[in-house]
Amino acid sequence: MKLLKTSLAAALIGVSAIGLLIAAPAPTLAQGTVPVDVWALRDVVDQVQISPDGQHVLVHKVESREGEYILEIYRTDDLSKPLRRLNADPMEIVSGQWIGNDVIFGSAWQVNRKTVKGPEEDVRDYKTYSYSVSANKFTAVDGNFGIVNLLPNDPDHILVSTGTTVGDGTGVDPFAAFRPRSYYKYNLKTGARELVLRGGGKFPVVDRWDNEGNPRFTQSQDTAAGTVSSYYRLPGDSEWKKFQEFDLNDPKNLYRILGGFHGIVGFDPENPNIGYLIENPDGEDKAGLYEFDFTTGKIGKKLFQAQDADVMGIQLHSIPGNDKLVAARYPGEKMERFWFDEEEKALYQALEQQIPYAWQVSIASRSLDGKSMIVTNRGPRDPGSFWLVKDGKLAKLGSRNPLVNPEQLSDVKYIRYKARDGLEIPAWVTIPKGKGPFPLIVQHNGGPHVNGMVGYDEWGQMLANAGYMVLHPDNRISVGWGQKHFDAGYGEHGGRMQDDKDDGVKYLIEQGLVDPDRVAFFGWSYGGYAALVSLSREEQLYQCAIAGAAVADPEKQHMGRRNPDLKALDEWSKRRGMIGVNPMKEVAKVNIPLLMIHGDVDRRVMYYHMKDYQKAFEAAGKTGEFITLAGADHFYNTLMYKHQQQLYTKMLDYLANDCGPGGL
Repeated sequence: MKLLKTSLAAALIGVSAIGLLIAAPAPTLAQGTVPVDVWALRDVVDQVQISPDGQHVLVHKVESREGEYILEIYRTDDLSKPLRRLNADPMEIVSGQWIGNDVIFGSAWQVNRKTVKGPEEDVRDYKTYSYSVSANKFTAVDGNFGIVNLLPNDPDHILVSTGTTVGDGTGVDPFAAFRPRSYYKYNLKTGARELVLRGGGKFPVVDRWDNEGNPRFTQSQDTAAGTVSSYYRLPGDSEWKKFQEFDLNDPKNLYRILGGFHGIVGFDPENPNIGYLIENPDGEDKAGLYEFDFTTGKIGKKLFQAQDADVMGIQLHSIPGNDKLVAARYPGEKMERFWFDEEEKALYQALEQQIPYAWQVSIASRSLDGKSMIVTNRGPRDPGSFWLVKDGKLAKLGSRNPLVNPEQLSDVKYIRYKARDGLEIPAWVTIPKGKGPFPLIVQHNGGPHVNGMVGYDEWGQMLANAGYMVLHPDNRISVGWGQKHFDAGYGEHGGRMQDDKDDGVKYLIEQGLVDPDRVAFFGWSYGGYAALVSLSREEQLYQCAIAGAAVADPEKQHMGRRNPDLKALDEWSKRRGMIGVNPMKEVAKVNIPLLMIHGDVDRRVMYYHMKDYQKAFEAAGKTGEFITLAGADHFYNTLMYKHQQQLYTKMLDYLANDCGPGGL
């Protein structure tokens, strides 16, 4: 496919309607060439999708700092003005997706409570909706539903399930996979639902359905036996057949439970008896992609295995309903592709050649005839851009942050360094402009097993824009780098996992890139816990620490959520604080200043963590500040402009003025 790049003015008249008109930010006292108010914006354009017939574009966007997300629908032959502008007042639309040429399916939320009563209890209520473009009508869908399969061969129905409207996307809740769901066929014309399968008992969920609406793969836990088993079906089968069983009492099996990428991930469109399986057969360290024979229940030939990483997923053909396997996906410098399909590979290469600052390019949606598509890019010099390909022409539609100039962003480098025990640690470094040695901030986010790669990281870019180098290590227990890398972190919360971060600091100092007297730690969630652990390190490399949404009392966190029937998970959870380092018991050893920040409606790491730690910290006479983000939850999509503006302003001010003697 030949793509001809056109100017925005020629391709899209009035494209600002799709992008966003935002007033220029007010000046702030924070450091950096990009004002805090720009970093603090919610994603301006959050999603763009083309309809199956290629006639309409759906845009999910916000139009002001304090505004709420809306949907706009455009005709692809006239992008100068929207055909529809939709809101859900008093709720806010948080998702929307084409499920036919005329119907959009999505969800909305509304804050209805002021406090969180218990773990994972949201202050929001959710509603599911469908919307008809031709009738210009919303229809409420009773219950909390998410799309399971678009059923491309059944134009009147889709497959939906309960309990999947909005997820946190972090994969850090291992019990979510075993919560029962019910599955329905949803009629696009009438809004009626027909029960297909009700999860419960031995089989609470179905992990994989085919495009005909057949349940094909699931996992089941037996708490009495302490096992998790994998089951499969052929189309038309009424009973599940077991082909794997794993001991939940064995910590070695946590890798597959917490990783979440093992199992059947697709099917051969030419042969329904053959599936695609991600697995580590015969004790191999790295998960590979294999064929699976549904007639025999046996693993077949190996399709691909990366040398240094796990296969974590597959990519199918970009035309909807075409289940042809085109690539295996695995982590490296970015989420890499091993191509099986030369035509799709050539299409991606053409897109990468023409999209500025191309990094993680993806075809987000494509028309059934293949002639029109929405393409996304995200990388160190691109906060996230959306592109329309139509009639052989490529044009930009919008950006997640249109006020950030790519030239103001920093380069990000992928590195691997040796920890003190010889384990190799993947990491990425955001490099500020100028000449080093630089002040350094070690940044770690949640999980702790959630991995990361070079991409667009708003926090890292904001800190680099203020002159700080930022190190983000994928310390041991991060998934995607093989079982040995994961297993090396078992029971090492506050121990060797913390050493990995310190060893990364020493590596950068040895390279002459970092000023050893100007190092700080910043983390969120598990990273906040690690920031608190850094306060009392005996070999103190840091001048201060910033702990956001921190698990300050992992023992209390564990006791409030434990499931003793799942021994391996229970033991793993214990080692996050009852056996590992508990910051609440280390307060007397704190030897550097602290800034602690927490949302007061955090459902994942509840607000008591900061209040309890603050009480102990101040009683011990230590130096620190404690900031509450009023109305803030734990996850990125729940942090509003006001929360991020408060967080970023305080962080930059604290680092410049209060991080150790004279600031960082």
